[in-house]
Amino acid sequence: MDPIALIDKYYASQPELREVLIVHSRQVADRALSIVDKHPEWLADRQFVEEAAMLHDIGIIYCHAPKIHCMGTHRYIEHGWLGAELLRKEGLPRHALVAERHTGSGITLEQVIRDELPIPERDYCPVSIEEKIICYADKFYSKTHLNEETPVTRVRQKLWMYGHDAILRWNALVELMAEAD
Repeated sequence: MDPIALIDKYYASQPELREVLIVHSRQVADRALSIVDKHPEWLADRQFVEEAAMLHDIGIIYCHAPKIHCMGTHRYIEHGWLGAELLRKEGLPRHALVAERHTGSGITLEQVIRDELPIPERDYCPVSIEEKIICYADKFYSKTHLNEETPVTRVRQKLWMYGHDAILRWNALVELMAEAD
């Protein structure tokens, strides 16, 4: 499976947005692959991690975020499940789960209901080791500040806005990845 070919299928007419997506996704993929290599005992599927990391944000095309050239109509929080739907239609159900479960440190069903998020009511927390690796790696790279890496402590500060449970999930990911600060 060629993730760039799939990205091109949907993003060819939007070169600026395509560039943002590819640069960000490559950064996430590279960090995720370094984690896979650091933890061979996890038996993570390396090829899948690379493909899914490249496709985890494919749903941004449907969202409205002009700073990163997204001119869609949906709220940005929806990009995960919208990308998952796209990937399911493409016959990529495992990749779809990564897209669906990578936002923040995961989004619980309780949070969806409590915060009245405009996404289908279900749990969006990473489950598989591959999902956890990509969710974690994604937090270090912004699409608005390409080529800059966010320190672990700054990621934690940003996640405070999502509540104590989000911080607990983030801390668990940091500990799992053995990159505690």
